[in-house]
Amino acid sequence: MIRFENVGLRYGMGPEVLRDVSFSIEPQSFQFLTGPSGAGKTSLLRLLFLSMKPTRGLISAFGHDTSTLSKSQVPGLRRRIGIVFQDFRLLDHMTTYENVALPLRVLGQQESDYRSDVVELLKWVGLGERMHVLPPVLSGGEKQRAAIARALITRPELLLADEPTGNVDPSLAQRLLRLFIELNRLGTSVVIATHDLGLMEQVDARRMILSGGRLAIHDD
Repeated sequence: MIRFENVGLRYGMGPEVLRDVSFSIEPQSFQFLTGPSGAGKTSLLRLLFLSMKPTRGLISAFGHDTSTLSKSQVPGLRRRIGIVFQDFRLLDHMTTYENVALPLRVLGQQESDYRSDVVELLKWVGLGERMHVLPPVLSGGEKQRAAIARALITRPELLLADEPTGNVDPSLAQRLLRLFIELNRLGTSVVIATHDLGLMEQVDARRMILSGGRLAIHDD
């Protein structure tokens, strides 16, 4: 699905943030991305999301060499990837329902075609009673679930989540983890960036550990 070969990344003239990173994301796989603060986890997620290009090395996504993609080709590939940002990025002037439906509106779909899917997904993440409220009214955990629902509404083949349990209590973290596990069982590949060792111990999954810009992989 995604393959990195000897990827390096630097910002401007600074030192490399990522060095000689090589790995692949297989269909229907589940992996954690971890490492100390500043190790480059968010940068790696951005590369996976195709929102930036590496300084060197090869990234292939869904059979395409990303270095040869035209600007018009990138959005189509990115639509196959869902991402949950650490800061949620919900639009405060839109209801929970409207935030989750936004990716489908951007694609030009009519509300009559997607309304039932959005409502069903909001119920699935436990926000069925909160779909008509604005984000400032939501708790941190509810915002997190809304962000996850928005990432899932296009039925991505790959889901990237940046510290998805970092702003919630342990019981909600458990609930979110079960949500990711169920999503993976239904066929979506999942990459969760996290510092939470307790969370990782609950799933028999690959661990990708970033340290000093280099990646080590442990397959359980």
